[in-house]
Amino acid sequence: MAVMNQEITDKYALYNGDCIETMATFPDSSIHLSIYSPPFGGLYHYSSNEKDLSNCKDYDEFFEHYNYVVNEIFRMTFPGRMTAVHCMDVPSGNCGTDHLIDFPGDIIRLHEKCGFKYIARYAVWKEPLGVRNRTMAKNLAHKTIVDDSSRCSVASADWLLVFRKKGDNQIPIKHPHGLLDYAGSRKIPGDLIKYRGYKGNQIENRYSHWIWRQYASAFWDDVRIERVLPFKASRESEDEKHVHPLQLDVIERCIILWSNPDENIFTPFMGVGSEVYGAVLLDRKGIGIELKTSYYNQAIKNVKMALKENRTKAETLFDTIESEEAVEEKE
Repeated sequence: MAVMNQEITDKYALYNGDCIETMATFPDSSIHLSIYSPPFGGLYHYSSNEKDLSNCKDYDEFFEHYNYVVNEIFRMTFPGRMTAVHCMDVPSGNCGTDHLIDFPGDIIRLHEKCGFKYIARYAVWKEPLGVRNRTMAKNLAHKTIVDDSSRCSVASADWLLVFRKKGDNQIPIKHPHGLLDYAGSRKIPGDLIKYRGYKGNQIENRYSHWIWRQYASAFWDDVRIERVLPFKASRESEDEKHVHPLQLDVIERCIILWSNPDENIFTPFMGVGSEVYGAVLLDRKGIGIELKTSYYNQAIKNVKMALKENRTKAETLFDTIESEEAVEEKE
């Protein structure tokens, strides 16, 4: 069976099953934006399931398998709309004599073969000591600098690769009052806050211009790397204990830049539900597929958390409006 379990509401649709088999049941031109991290070409094993792309026997077989995923996403995507792939250079090992594999470059070439146009590459900066402490990579150890720095390497950035499906976009992605919120650690200058939601000539909207300059940069150096969804409960003892949720700042930037409210946001490798969570939080419909049951179960919990946050936000807004109306009546 393609789908072992599912949960579908008017806000999201979550499927526990193989993404290629499940995507085959989706209609053409039904997805406005897709965001995801593919398994990193044999670097990690997420489960023991033979349908898991991380279990391919070698790098070439991985791309043969991944080709089916990209072709389905191309078919499902509206003309003129985007897919965003989060990835990194893949190390061939864990010592200074090993080398990096150009995984992002191979992803670009595969998408172009499938009909997508490559339009952008963003670098998501990671602090080197944090990477060293998390991965224990020998080529990032200070001791290696002391002993033989020819064996040192780099704390590789994450890459966000953006592709557009050929054809004209029939539904413009509009921001009539500019960008309203910023996803990142950098603080918006206080003197610009008064322009938030500016309804006049957008050339004068200095608040939105400031956000746009950060987003239009090829280097996203203030993404909060640890701002991710809960994931520890999804780990299973029989599989490699690796869960790497995509940062929520990256997801929110993608959704705001490349989709409208109420549109369909899709991820074929849902994991613990980060992309669907971001979609629901930003008033889109999230659609996700996850092969591993423990990840799927955690995703349901995380997405319901987004619904709860949305209700709280709506109630706060309603209370604010009521208070403002009461003040106006009193005056």
